[in-house]
Amino acid sequence: QVQLVESGGGLVQAGGSLRLSCAASGRTFSSYAMAWFRQAPEKERDFVAAISWSGDPTNYADSVKGRFTVSRDNAKNMVYLQMNSLKPEDTAVYFCAATIYSHRTYPTGYDYWGQGTQVTVSS
Repeated sequence: QVQLVESGGGLVQAGGSLRLSCAASGRTFSSYAMAWFRQAPEKERDFVAAISWSGDPTNYADSVKGRFTVSRDNAKNMVYLQMNSLKPEDTAVYFCAATIYSHRTYPTGYDYWGQGTQVTVSS
């Protein structure tokens, strides 16, 4: 069982940066592949980035490649999403997710979810 709590969202101007954090409970955190998804109002939940249990490899949606970086610190049970050069279309609720299997790019591939954190990018 893993419990996930996201933080770090907020309001930022286009071109700005934010770093999201995901705190995980459980002593087996390092066994889980982790991912970030996002969901805008009235839209489906979309894959953003994923990271394997060891930190390598990582995987990104085309829309965020070169702007976002996912990382993890297994000693602290933390996963991060550094978001640079933010655009208004990045506005969404961002969710952290965990799976015992290899990382996937679809929501149904994940067993545990956080409650989400709102990111709003103004133009």
